[in-house]
Amino acid sequence: MKNFVLIAFAFLSAPVCFSQGDDSTMIKKISDEILVNGKAYDNLRHLTKRIGARLSGSPQMVKAEKWGLQLMQESGADKAWLQPCMVPHWVRGGKEKADVLFNGALKGARNVLLFRKQLDVLALGNSEGTKNKDVSAKVVLVNSFDDLEKKKDSIKGTIVFYNYKFNQSYVNPFFAYRDAGAYRGSGPSRAAKYGALAVIVRSLSGSTDNNPHTGATRYDSAYAKIPALAVGLRDADWLSNQLQENKVISLTIKNNAHFLPDTIGNNVIGELTGSEFPNEIITIGGHFDSWDPGEGAHDDGAGCMQTVEILRAFKTIGYKPKRTIRFVLFANEENGLRGGNKYAEEAKTKNETNIYALESDAGGFTPRSFGFTMSEEQFQKVMQWKPLIAPYGCSEFTRGGGGADIGPLGRAFPTTALAGLAPDPQRYFDVHHARNDIFENVNKRELELGAVNMAALIYLIDKYGL
Repeated sequence: MKNFVLIAFAFLSAPVCFSQGDDSTMIKKISDEILVNGKAYDNLRHLTKRIGARLSGSPQMVKAEKWGLQLMQESGADKAWLQPCMVPHWVRGGKEKADVLFNGALKGARNVLLFRKQLDVLALGNSEGTKNKDVSAKVVLVNSFDDLEKKKDSIKGTIVFYNYKFNQSYVNPFFAYRDAGAYRGSGPSRAAKYGALAVIVRSLSGSTDNNPHTGATRYDSAYAKIPALAVGLRDADWLSNQLQENKVISLTIKNNAHFLPDTIGNNVIGELTGSEFPNEIITIGGHFDSWDPGEGAHDDGAGCMQTVEILRAFKTIGYKPKRTIRFVLFANEENGLRGGNKYAEEAKTKNETNIYALESDAGGFTPRSFGFTMSEEQFQKVMQWKPLIAPYGCSEFTRGGGGADIGPLGRAFPTTALAGLAPDPQRYFDVHHARNDIFENVNKRELELGAVNMAALIYLIDKYGL
């Protein structure tokens, strides 16, 4: 009884900034609409199965944008429009090849038995290919950038194989991805600095399968743009073992990745106009583009369909927001960020008042937390809402969060608060940028719960402001 009195006194003494009963009832109403009558899963099925992967500049990108605009209108947006921006048009150019010639003789055998093995590879996004010609060379195994520096004198004229593994000691695999990502991002140019002809990079994943994972690389203009491929994890382990046993004779690669001229893409935007403060804007979104090996289901079809689902649910239950809420399917996050930059640029030109932006771009898995980039005063206010949201999944609120697409908005408007939905991360990099990022690997209930948590947070920020 004593503890109960102390807790009750502490609660009554705290600066409460919400009507717990009314807000709890409203959030339950939103949740019931999404969990019982939700359309996010069916919409995701349409996006992935009838449109497919949506690489910037592709015909599927154009088809997705037209459908997305129609979906915004059908979901009840007061206004819906396309916001044009120029996007890069990188193409894979056909099937990649990586063929290892190796000595398959048993250890100690007198005869040399040569065999060939095809590796499962994908060109890294934004990379230059071999112009559909074979490139054959000796392979140098590099386990880290420190290792590269030690071997720099033997790199010229070779193909560098970066075999940097996901650090499994990180409980959150996003930290492992950030750590290993440097090898995909700057690895090709760092190898080119010492005269490498090409690189292959161990896929950025801690999975147990052999699906190669693509993703963007960044060339340093000071060095040659050399071909760059990602290789599946099992093949990476096999190649590493063969190299350590000095059995690899050569590697031959061939692909035709290249850029076409920039083309027009669009952010797809729907809006519910604020009834009291229409000039105060809240943005919710995900990115509509995806890499091409799979269907872009988790990355980021899930975040986009959650975004539209919140619009649909608000409209269906008759919720009239105080502030203007924008629902944005951003163009070109994966290999250029042109959509996010355009959205921020136009907002700056119009001198808009952007108070808050929320992004979902970490997959359609079970929601666990929100990360916030905002002032301490704002964060303490948001923390008081955690008891209302926690029963639906997001039981942890942390400092630091946002997303690539809303980052430019935060830089253009430093007072704009940013946040990102953080679902359970353990399976995300099993499918990230790979051929198995498909509709069948998204769970309906988890997808919908993500939308519920986002909607609850948006409702509270709209009602009480920051």
